[in-house]
Amino acid sequence: MRRLNRARITGTGSYLPERRLTNDDISKMVDTTDEWIRTRTGVCERRLAAEDELTSDLATHAARNAMEAAGVTAQQVDLVLVATTTPDMIFPSTASIVQKKLGANLSQGPAFDLQAVCSGFIYALSVADQFIATGAAKCALVIGAETFTRILDWTDRNTCVLFGDGAGAVVLQPEPEGSERGILSTHLHADGDYVDLLKVPTGVSNNLKGGVNAAQAGEPPPPRQILGYTEMRGNEVFKKAVMGLGQLVDETLAANGLEKSDLDWLVPHQANMRIIKSTAKRLKMGLENVVVTVDRHGNTSAASVPLALDEAVRDGRIQPGHLVLMEAFGGGFTWGSALVRW
Repeated sequence: MRRLNRARITGTGSYLPERRLTNDDISKMVDTTDEWIRTRTGVCERRLAAEDELTSDLATHAARNAMEAAGVTAQQVDLVLVATTTPDMIFPSTASIVQKKLGANLSQGPAFDLQAVCSGFIYALSVADQFIATGAAKCALVIGAETFTRILDWTDRNTCVLFGDGAGAVVLQPEPEGSERGILSTHLHADGDYVDLLKVPTGVSNNLKGGVNAAQAGEPPPPRQILGYTEMRGNEVFKKAVMGLGQLVDETLAANGLEKSDLDWLVPHQANMRIIKSTAKRLKMGLENVVVTVDRHGNTSAASVPLALDEAVRDGRIQPGHLVLMEAFGGGFTWGSALVRW
């Protein structure tokens, strides 16, 4: 690919629903305790979307905050990407719905969703980077948004304690030629051999429940409920995540001719405090240089990285010139990283 421009994040934004669900609250629902959850995951509380809040609502709030930070209007945005596992509906895309809610004039540019579960935001950021690099877009809005608690089995303590709802967003624009700021590289991977370790097993095409046979018999197919719940084999996911992210760190630094000591910040996917600590150890980085929100947000899937990034930008930790590594690992398996000179 011929790169014409380097993409820079010019604004960040986020949104969290008002309702907090603490570990003590969950202990009244399933056989668990605050201590059990905290010591194994690092999660203390998570947010739950209100009944009338959709993924597109969370995404729109985060997008507006990012656009305000970047100083851009909806009419300037010519690409909208939404990374989500929990879209408002099967179609149209959540990105199209967000575009409508923002009032963005995208008659000359696309809006679409991207699904890579917890790695979704990194994947979407990489795609948007290509649009900016080739000149196909000049102002991209990249959003990670989830109402993940709606695909949880609240009787399964292995999964319901982990996840929360939220949204994060960034605006990408071309950086002037010669500038050292912006996205230096992105690195994406997937391995479908592990689809059964972390999944929601129902969908559209695999949930017939007699529908085909009924249709063949000349009868109308019965109504079908396509919503399912998250299933996870936690120990196996943990092992693969630690290994994959460790290799990803080495790959990203080597591709840019950098040492671990060159990094200023790690903004990891907020899946589990043990995984975060393992990645930090691989980088020989103290937790004071790691952005951690898992204790207050839980695992918000595709929203995880942009939520953490926005917090660290807005509280002043991440400053111009800082070297920031973002990384994530999710179902699929998918994993990826983005190295950014702020």
